[in-house]
Amino acid sequence: MFFSPRHLHKSFRYALKGLARVAAEEQNFRIQLFVAAAVTGGMFIFDLSMWEKALLTLSIILVLVLELLNSIFERMVDILKPRIHHYVEDIKDIMAGTVLVASVGALIIGLLIFWPYFVKLLAGSL
Repeated sequence: MFFSPRHLHKSFRYALKGLARVAAEEQNFRIQLFVAAAVTGGMFIFDLSMWEKALLTLSIILVLVLELLNSIFERMVDILKPRIHHYVEDIKDIMAGTVLVASVGALIIGLLIFWPYFVKLLAGSL
């Protein structure tokens, strides 16, 4: 059979189980989900263009996906243990740095997009 609803349901269940595990165990992922929700709320509050919404959505997805990859790499290299190879710590640090770069980039994009709306909102309330 080309398409099996049962298999699709199982695939989604496994995927959601993985997301729930990362959300339960990784503080940074929970923080990023909170920020993603706040930014998404801001997209509905302010009259953003479709391109601004698309760029913010892409930024959110990039940060969350990289954080998930970071969690995967951490678990994989934890199997190796630092005593096996000194690169284990380097790999973890580099992955964390990767997420940091994406997060700072997403913050800059968010500020560039939301700043004019915040200024307009503050100017209107003064």
